[in-house]
This record gives sequence, C-alpha cells and structure tokens, in this order.
Amino acid sequence: MASPKILIRELRAEFLTASVIPILVAVAIARYETGSWSPGLFILTIAGAVLLHLGTNTANDYFDHLSGADEANVDYARPFTGGTRLIQDGLLSPREVLTLSITLFAGALIVGIFLIIARGWFILALGLIGLFLGYFYTAPPVKLAHRGLGEIAVGIGYGLIPVGAYFVQTGHVSLPIIIAAIPMALLVTGIIVINEFQDYRGDMSAGKRTLVVRLGRKKSVVLFASIMIAAYIPVIAGVSMDLIPRLTLISLLSIILAAKAIITASKRFDDPAGLVPANGATILSHALTGLLLATAWLLSG
Repeated sequence: MASPKILIRELRAEFLTASVIPILVAVAIARYETGSWSPGLFILTIAGAVLLHLGTNTANDYFDHLSGADEANVDYARPFTGGTRLIQDGLLSPREVLTLSITLFAGALIVGIFLIIARGWFILALGLIGLFLGYFYTAPPVKLAHRGLGEIAVGIGYGLIPVGAYFVQTGHVSLPIIIAAIPMALLVTGIIVINEFQDYRGDMSAGKRTLVVRLGRKKSVVLFASIMIAAYIPVIAGVSMDLIPRLTLISLLSIILAAKAIITASKRFDDPAGLVPANGATILSHALTGLLLATAWLLSG
C-alpha cells in the first residue's frame, strides 16, 4: 500500500486553482446580484468540484500510462507536463491509481446527490457532463484527447463549473455568469494547450493526437495566442454593453502574464525546458483573472 505522501503527490492538488477559483467568481456574482449567498452550498460545490478534478487528474495519469504516452514522454517538465511519473517510477501501481480515481469520482457523485436534492436536475445534467468529460478525456473507448477533442472538452468542462456554482447559489443562470465563465474556460484551455508543447513527442509516439500534435508546435503558437487573447474579449464587451460592472476591467491586468506566456511560446516552442516560464505564466494568468473578477464583483456590490 502506498504511503499517504505518495498518494497526495498523485492527486496533483497544486492545479486545483483551475476549478476552485471559478467557483469564487460565481459566488461573488451571485452575492452581487442577490445580496446573499449560502456558505453550506458553497462548501458542497467546492467539495464536488475538487473531487471531480482530482478524479480526472488520476484517471488521466492511469490512462496515459496504459496508452504509453507518459512512458514515451522524455521532454516532460514537472510539475506541468508528463503526469506525476509515480507509475513510471514504480512508486504506485496502475491498479492503485485507478482505485484512487474511482474513489474520487464516487466521492464527487455523493456530493452531487446532495446538490441535486438542493437544486434539482439541472445540476445532475452538469455533473454528468463533467464526469463524462473528465473520465473520457483519456479513457477508452472515447479518448477525447487522442481525437483532438481534449482541449474543447476541457474548455466546456471548466466553463460549466462557474455556471453550475452560480446556479447552486441562485437557482438560475444569468448573462453575467456566462460572460465570466468564458474567460475562465478559455484560459484553462490555454493551460492545456501550452502543456501539450512539452508532451508533443510523447503524445505523437503514443498516437495521442492532441491539437498541438495535429498542428505542429510552430503553428500551435498561433492557436495558443488566439485562445489567450480571446479570453479577455468577453469582459471588455460586457463592460462596453453595461452588462457587468466596470470594475471587472481590473481583470485585464493579467494580460501581462498572458503576454509573457505568448512571447515565451513564440520564441521557445521547440525547447521543452525553455517553455517552463510559459507554463507557469499561463496558470497564473488564469488564477489572477479569476481572483480579480471575483474581487471586482465583491467590491461592486
């Protein structure tokens, strides 16, 4: 049996900002619009999203091992790409990782039942979509990432998190939460795309046809830049049409990090080690954008 320390490493909890921060944005918007929020439902939402996220992380580690993608990946840059390497290093067995993943998904399902009781079948629909996209990101027979659909799946899955969190608080969906969800979805898609640069050779040899593998690293810089730039358009448009508070424009400060990531990618797209600053800047741009959006809505209330 693996030690708790090893199991914690397998979770890759350092990337939970991708699911937790959008929930903070959603609750801030709900509080701004309704004047109140439910701490209990907030905690349940966080728990469900975290368990689903961790289940996805571990499932991806397991199925990337089965496909040979992680074994073939010699250009990985920890902790951003190439999985945890715990299976490859013999610290965890594939069965242990799969068991952990199933346990986490089961936990997410249990939390989801409480949320369904509280808010109805719309939450069930969102939960099932999230479960499907998370598990079948690399799992057969669907293997979304192998078909060039992984990036879209991630964008949809993580874009639905703030929508679902907002619905849990309010019982409905509004235009402002959609406007806020789009940047969160695009920026987390940017995280996936930039991480695929280091995984390029391993993914290609394992038949994992991600968009970066399909386009090649040089052309994928344009894709990455387009995604990152597009992420800032919804807030600008929303403010210009008086749909969201003007203070949300402070989220544009994270453009500095996005620009750093784009410039680094354009210069070092074929240098796995040289790309590491771009990996980090992309993750930070997502986190900072979300935190600034949440702050803006809280201060506007």
